[in-house]
Amino acid sequence: MTDVSVYETPINGLVLFRREPYEDHRGSLDRLFDLDMVRSLVPAFSVAQVNHTVTVGRGTVRGLHYQVSPYSDAKVITCLRGRVFDVAVDVRRGSSTFLNWHSVELVERDGISVVLPPGFAHGFQLLDDACELLYVHGERYSEEAEGALHAEDPLLDIAWPEAISVMSDRDREHPMINEDWPGVVT
Repeated sequence: MTDVSVYETPINGLVLFRREPYEDHRGSLDRLFDLDMVRSLVPAFSVAQVNHTVTVGRGTVRGLHYQVSPYSDAKVITCLRGRVFDVAVDVRRGSSTFLNWHSVELVERDGISVVLPPGFAHGFQLLDDACELLYVHGERYSEEAEGALHAEDPLLDIAWPEAISVMSDRDREHPMINEDWPGVVT
């Protein structure tokens, strides 16, 4: 059985959990997802979709993506292979930590997962040549509900650890926000 420890971050509602896999002479068992544990953090969570991303190229950035109501999306993110600088930005209108960001390095087999409640933009940068992330989503993807922030927005001032080497054309085209940007309702 996997033991789990929960860690709060400076941003209200954004939580990390660390799993301690069971190990013996045969190898190990790591429970990557436990619905009851996630519901203790995000009470209405139900699994709607599971995504697996494979990303290549050290310095590559994906994100910063979110979904708006009625498809606001809580998610649990785990690194299966490689190492990433994982970023969550609070985009909740009226939040005391609005537009603050928090980062954590996710590394394969480190046992750390990020739990993002609805109202957070998410992105990451590769710190290795390749990585795989597993996303357990509380809502299905809806193209009409998708929003995004530009990863290099000076208002956010995210301290990416490496120069951004690759971004999708779509991510590069996201507009910069200004101080009057209202955020999203979850």
